[in-house]
Order: sequence, then structure tokens, then C-alpha cells
Amino acid sequence: MTHPIRIARDDDAAAIHAIYAPHVESGAATFENTVPGADAMRERIRMRLPHYPWLVWEEGGAVLAYAYAGRFRERAAYDWIAETSIYVHPAAQRRGIARRLYGTLLGAMRLQGLTQAVGVITLPGAVSVALHESMGFTPAGVWRQAGWKLGQWWDVGVWQRELQPSAPAPAPVRSFAGLAADPALRRLFELG
Repeated sequence: MTHPIRIARDDDAAAIHAIYAPHVESGAATFENTVPGADAMRERIRMRLPHYPWLVWEEGGAVLAYAYAGRFRERAAYDWIAETSIYVHPAAQRRGIARRLYGTLLGAMRLQGLTQAVGVITLPGAVSVALHESMGFTPAGVWRQAGWKLGQWWDVGVWQRELQPSAPAPAPVRSFAGLAADPALRRLFELG
């Protein structure tokens, strides 16, 4: 049986770019101002996958959504926390895809040994706030007038979710590349 959730591949870059581009061009969900293009998206996937999950939801050969995690801050003390992002094609919204894909992403992060997930949301962002809170994230603060885009200043909210208790002496976080063949990850995809 084919499951809709899988690890992103190089050949997903064009579809991922198509989902993302409208948010860059006319939305504030991202503060990126220049559409990166499929080649840049391919490079982003390649650079992130060794360390963090980048997952897609695929139906009938079409990528309808993607979610990924990435480094929160550069200092080594932050190794156990990661920032998350998710984007869903407009035609695939309101079908529960975001919750299922995001849940699988968080599960993969937990398998890596990450203890915290952080979602950074341009406010008001009601749909994104509702998704994060439905996934167990709680508000952790607001950065006032953090970004200028589309002719106005935007506040940014931070939502945080504990993935697992923090150990007194935590083991190093597993690379996503090292986790990719783990049967536990495959089970997550099947459940997603």
C-alpha cells in the first residue's frame, strides 16, 4: 500500500516551489521577498535532509503539501530544539492533510531526540495559530513589528511544543539521514 507521506526528493522541488511561491509573492506567512525558484528549493531540500526531516504529502503523483524542520539557532546549546514549517496547496486545504503531515514531522523529530519544536507565525495568522494549537503548541511570545512586507509591519508570534522531556544529560540528536532507514520512521509514515 502506498502512503501519502514520504521524504522529499530532488524531483519534488518544482512542486514545492509552486506551493511556496504565492506565499512569497503576495502573502506574509514567509518574510522572503524574492521567489527562490525550483533550483534553489532543490538545494534547500538537499542541505536540510542530512540533519532534519523534510516531508511531503503526495497523492496521484502530485505533491500537495510539505513540512520540514530546521535549526533554530546556531549555538550548540540549541541542538535539541528545531523550528518547523508547513505549506499546503490551496486545493488540498481543509482535508486534514496539514494535521497528519505535521504530526508525522513532529514524530520524526521525536525519533531524532529533539525535545522542542518551535513554530514562528506571522500574526494574525488565524489558520496557522489554530493548526499549531491543535497540535499541542502553546504561545511562547510575540516579536512586535518584526518584519516589513507588503507595505506594512508584521508582528510574529512564537509557539512552542515539548516533543519529549528534556534529559539531565541528553544524548546527541540523531541526524535525519541516520534515521531515514529506521523502521520506526516508516511506521510513522504508515500511520500518517
